[in-house]
Amino acid sequence: MKKHPLLIILALICVVSCKCHKTAVNNAKMTSVESVLIAKGNLYGAGKEGLTKQNMIIENQSDWEDLMRQMNKVNNVSDGFSETKVDFSKYTIIAVFNTVKGSGGNSIELAVTNTSEKIIVKVMYNSPTGNATSVMTQPFYITKIAKTDLPIVFE
Repeated sequence: MKKHPLLIILALICVVSCKCHKTAVNNAKMTSVESVLIAKGNLYGAGKEGLTKQNMIIENQSDWEDLMRQMNKVNNVSDGFSETKVDFSKYTIIAVFNTVKGSGGNSIELAVTNTSEKIIVKVMYNSPTGNATSVMTQPFYITKIAKTDLPIVFE
């Protein structure tokens, strides 16, 4: 009878150690992707820019200029961009927009990683803590990454 509890304990140790090893191996395969921040902040047109909550992948200058034109409908936001001319033979732009918010203090952060199978863009929407200004805002985040043939997946 004493052998059965010992076998159960050994079996549990094997299962737990296998799962831990598998997690470590999966994490090791994921690496950070270098991204260059072009702009992050808020649009202040109360939605008049016509941008909905969305994740965008921009791969050519024409689409990039269309986005900048749309963002500039109310305020000239692109003046604050780190760059407006992008070499799309070398880079892809990732742009993320949240919904229009009724207060300030909202923001977006991105973490870009990759596996051998895909680029993963983890989107984090941050809300204000405590008091916030009473102004209509629409958070956005725009970055560029090296051109890749891997699919880009948003989480």
